[in-house]
Amino acid sequence: MQIRQADQHMQTSLRGIAKRAKEEPKHRFGNLYSLLNEKNLIECFPQLNRKAAPGVDAVDWTAFEADLEENVSQLAISLKEKRYKAKLVRRRNIPKPGGKQRPLGIPVIGDKLLQTAAAQILSAIYEQDFLPCSHGYRRGKGPQRAALELSQRLHRGRFRWVVDADIKGFFDHIDHEWLMRMLEQRINDRAFLGLVRKWLKAGILEEDGQVIYPVTGTPQGGVVSAVLANIYLHYALDLWFEKIVKPRCSGDVILMRFADDFVCCFQYREDERLFSEVLGKRLGKFLLELSVEKTQVIKFTRFETENNNSFTFLGFEYRWGLSRVGKPLVTMRTAKQKFRAALAAIEAWIKKERSKLGTASLLIKLKQKLQGHFNYYGV
Repeated sequence: MQIRQADQHMQTSLRGIAKRAKEEPKHRFGNLYSLLNEKNLIECFPQLNRKAAPGVDAVDWTAFEADLEENVSQLAISLKEKRYKAKLVRRRNIPKPGGKQRPLGIPVIGDKLLQTAAAQILSAIYEQDFLPCSHGYRRGKGPQRAALELSQRLHRGRFRWVVDADIKGFFDHIDHEWLMRMLEQRINDRAFLGLVRKWLKAGILEEDGQVIYPVTGTPQGGVVSAVLANIYLHYALDLWFEKIVKPRCSGDVILMRFADDFVCCFQYREDERLFSEVLGKRLGKFLLELSVEKTQVIKFTRFETENNNSFTFLGFEYRWGLSRVGKPLVTMRTAKQKFRAALAAIEAWIKKERSKLGTASLLIKLKQKLQGHFNYYGV
């Protein structure tokens, strides 16, 4: 009953925030800090991942839930008395294809809970501002939807050139001062903004035991990191493309972005050249840098289906081909690197599990793993 009542209170507040944000695009919100109260925090708790790894205090979801009211009460009191401090974030490095690693930040449960509530508040405001080109970590959107929409736009449009871009170490290079200035465009609550700054400055406990205090970046894996990343690129890239780049182009242009992975499509080569010349400077203004290895310009046209180039976006390879009746068609298939990585992962899993599981159990679990791959790539 307590969670249900809190849910009604929180959702009512968020709907009111969203309504005003939509009706008043220049309004700056105050009194957001007060929404991080005991009732609303209890409501947010079921949204946390029960199976997520614990933070530096080794307290997982189950242990925190066992004394939920007391834990949340102490957290709320520390906020009210302005003595809350963000705990260290545990870093865990996840292997990536090619021998690289992706660093994930794992906050303690209490910080996750606060970040979940704060992320909901930020989303209520900024979902009214975000542009349709932004697909990452937003309700009602997702990577598969973005990939399919890009295919449809390419097929219907008159695009000939694609800038396939990637920002180098984006999450590690978000500039804290720029981000705070961006947040101040919509938020006039020093206490709430102070919380965000505390999370940005929280120490990171590396796997070797070393503690690092970051001067830039927001940890991947942090609950609030996704919406902060979208806010950063909304101002640094999306608005600039919509308000400055598009009006100066002679032909059709589109931007499709999922987090820091984005493609820009142009009808005319001259438009693409002008954009490519200034893109690096624009990102550099916000202390971001294009990844030279992952950024390329591709000629992509329906008129040269036999010798056409391809590019990848969100794990899919895009290429112009021919339909069964001989008409030009944009084709999508699993990118080669993703396909090889998936095969290697399945092979390693089979070698590890075949001695533990019987044939029947192994096949059942293998089917489940393959189904997950097919659900995403089987478009």
